[in-house]
Amino acid sequence: MPKSSNQDKLTKLSARFPFFIYEEYTCLLEPKGLNISFHFNLGGCYHFRPKLFVPRKNWAFPDHILQPLLPSLAFHIGMIELISYWKCACPPKVIIKPSGLSREQILWWKKLYFLGLGEFFYLNSIVTDEHSFMNIESGDEIFSSLATPDLNASVIIPVGGGKDSAVTLEMLKGSFDVMPFVLNSRGATSAVIEAAGIDQDRALLMTRTIDPLLIELNARGFLNGHTPFSALLAFISLAAALLTGRKYVVLSNEFSANEPTIPGTNINHQYSKSLEFENDFRFYVSKYITRNIEYFSFLRPLNELQIASLFSGFTAYHKVFRSCNAGSKTNSWCGRCPKCLFTFIILAPFMGIERLTELFGKNLLEDAELSHIFWQFTGAADEKPFDCIGTIDEVNMALCESIRLQQGKELPFLLQNYMNSKEYEKFRGCDFMIPLKSYMPNNLPEPFGNILKTALHA
Repeated sequence: MPKSSNQDKLTKLSARFPFFIYEEYTCLLEPKGLNISFHFNLGGCYHFRPKLFVPRKNWAFPDHILQPLLPSLAFHIGMIELISYWKCACPPKVIIKPSGLSREQILWWKKLYFLGLGEFFYLNSIVTDEHSFMNIESGDEIFSSLATPDLNASVIIPVGGGKDSAVTLEMLKGSFDVMPFVLNSRGATSAVIEAAGIDQDRALLMTRTIDPLLIELNARGFLNGHTPFSALLAFISLAAALLTGRKYVVLSNEFSANEPTIPGTNINHQYSKSLEFENDFRFYVSKYITRNIEYFSFLRPLNELQIASLFSGFTAYHKVFRSCNAGSKTNSWCGRCPKCLFTFIILAPFMGIERLTELFGKNLLEDAELSHIFWQFTGAADEKPFDCIGTIDEVNMALCESIRLQQGKELPFLLQNYMNSKEYEKFRGCDFMIPLKSYMPNNLPEPFGNILKTALHA
């Protein structure tokens, strides 16, 4: 395969910056809260200092109990934070100074980095492999597993403002002591929490600050691309659970997240939302961090169609939820991106095209400019859009069901075109009820699984 311009750029950058050092982390318990900062060194030329702040709010333990627990948590957050800075030049050697890592840990981190950067390597046309893309060196002394204080059988739920975390909140709030957890709050996260009937003072709001130097280097032509954000959220959520004394970290990642973005490969935009990552993370946490915190996704047994069906009944969230990354700053649906179109398509069989048109401000299925994205969804293209969307089968079944429900009405532009496709011929005879009855492998403790099964059979 001929080298691309970015392959050449990678060669030049890795020669210019032969090493990347995780120099240190600092944890400061202050009157306003916990400040964690990191220091990363790119080839001795650039130094990055990202930060994380946790306000002193709803904490469960006094400082003298928390203090010895924080170093391991902070170190591990730094281990996943560093990948955002490493990727701008991809130095071949990574040196970890704050702690040692066993051989097993090094292999674990290399797998996470490599698969979590699958989209980054693919879109930058960089050819590499899990063995050679980086070499990790560290000291000898390894953090031992934390002997944490007793934690309550209560729940902390990361809330992003979309339909998935809204479903988890709504379904668990009546059975457990639930605390929403938000990283870098925005309009939709606050609105979803309010719609759940939970006081904003009950939510734990953390602030993550990216070093602006990274953005400057990106603008100057250094390498850039997607990193496994959900893995970062996973490690930060451990700190959130420990500070608030909660045993269960409950995510909202569905089984559909396991499907690769590039069919036939392990390149998956949602790798760190997959069951594979969840299992790996649970293993790592129990062996190297703590056995007292349980991390799992409540929606893991479900597909996107089942989640859409459940969400359609939770009307309090319909006007306030937002899944659009492009519109996050203005708390709006941009109406042009893959996430907007997918959300519209997957909800249409349950909420109706007319109702969704009201919520989105337009009928996205009438927009011819979305045709390219639309055909990527159906499997007619070589790859799915790089975004958090459902499977090809789910999209096709949702489209066929929407067509069936529109009988007697004029179909919108994209559905008219779809009816002439081989994808429609393949899926039009499928039983739409079958995926609504599925229940896939998961890590749910029995009380959580019972709640979900009861809702599915209601």
